[in-house]
Amino acid sequence: TGYALSVNGKIACEEVLVEDMGSWPDYVFAEDYKLMSLAELEKSIEQNFHLPGLPSAAEIEENGLSLGDMQKRMIEKIEELTLYTIEQGKMISELQQKMETLEKENAKLRNRTK
Repeated sequence: TGYALSVNGKIACEEVLVEDMGSWPDYVFAEDYKLMSLAELEKSIEQNFHLPGLPSAAEIEENGLSLGDMQKRMIEKIEELTLYTIEQGKMISELQQKMETLEKENAKLRNRTK
């Protein structure tokens, strides 16, 4: 009821086009986007047992899954993960540089004490 097409069973196709998605999650890459800290994200997952912004298993079981909406939400999470990965990459590079500096200083100190 209320659908142009309703199928009671499986569907196989080569492609599905979902139109009228509204805003696509490129806003994640805007400078003013508030990305949760990893600590906040961990706390949310521990409390809710799913990623923030995604429906819980119970919600999916009760309401089903809207392909277009879920695809949009998944892209948002992928883009957020990309930002976390970039941030972690920068931190790793900084730590590597600091470690190399400390190793050089340590080697100089060892040479002085010999």
